[in-house]
Amino acid sequence: MSAVVGHPSAHLIDGSLYVFRAWHSMPDEFHDTDGHPVNAVHGFTRFLCELLEKVRPTRVAVAFDASLTSSFRNAIYPPYKANRELPPPDLERQFVLCRAIVEALGVNVMIDHSYEADDLIGSTLWSLRGHGVPSVIVSADKDFGQLLGEHDEQWDFARNLRWGPTGVHEKLGVHPHQVADYLALCGDAVDNIPGVPGIGAKTAAALLAHFGSLEALLDRVDEVPYLRLRGAATCAARLREHRELALLYRRITRIALDAPIADGVDALRRQPARADALDTLCEQLRFGPLTRARLRALADA
Repeated sequence: MSAVVGHPSAHLIDGSLYVFRAWHSMPDEFHDTDGHPVNAVHGFTRFLCELLEKVRPTRVAVAFDASLTSSFRNAIYPPYKANRELPPPDLERQFVLCRAIVEALGVNVMIDHSYEADDLIGSTLWSLRGHGVPSVIVSADKDFGQLLGEHDEQWDFARNLRWGPTGVHEKLGVHPHQVADYLALCGDAVDNIPGVPGIGAKTAAALLAHFGSLEALLDRVDEVPYLRLRGAATCAARLREHRELALLYRRITRIALDAPIADGVDALRRQPARADALDTLCEQLRFGPLTRARLRALADA
């Protein structure tokens, strides 16, 4: 269903991405009343304040990953994200505090142990689309390109870059509905998905431009040697050899649309802020007067 003109977009924020960014970019000089480091919380709170001040969204949610090892993808493919270091305890603790800030501001938090933030965002976007509500995904992650419909956008907040479905094609050379197939073919080093050996990004995009989908490519693999591709015969042999792996990788790269979420057109409406909880957090985190004033203004609004 296409978006109904007049519905303001829902903003779906990839929270874990911005906590990690704050952790890496903020100096290690912020500590709470117990002496624990809170640099990621300070950086994430500044980001969230800036976004809420700029957009004033009526429908908004922040999605977090519960863990790097507990999603359904790990059960299907154990090496998934095994290349990443687990967050140290100091950062785990800060994730909990970031969620507390979000909740105290009356913003919806989405988190699940079996589904990742991507899946919660995808399932929510899909649900809202059914109600005629467009979405803005606040993230720099290329995986989200597969979700964008005609009225949706992705927003890389740090670079202030926004794009819709045509922007996905400009960036990757494939259309949104082909992104999961594309990542299954050429791999995604960030998530430790190797892809089909010897098939790079350009070859994957060329194959999908010709065949349309991974299934069609695998069904018609005998046609691949006749394409004007460098190493086309080798490419066909690799596709035959790694057929089942390519299909497995696609189960990993495809964002789930059936994660447990709050359904309904008003599910993500911002709730009244909890002033007492905010004041307690400001004291505990030793926020400065500027951050306190920004949070108070957002709470009053």
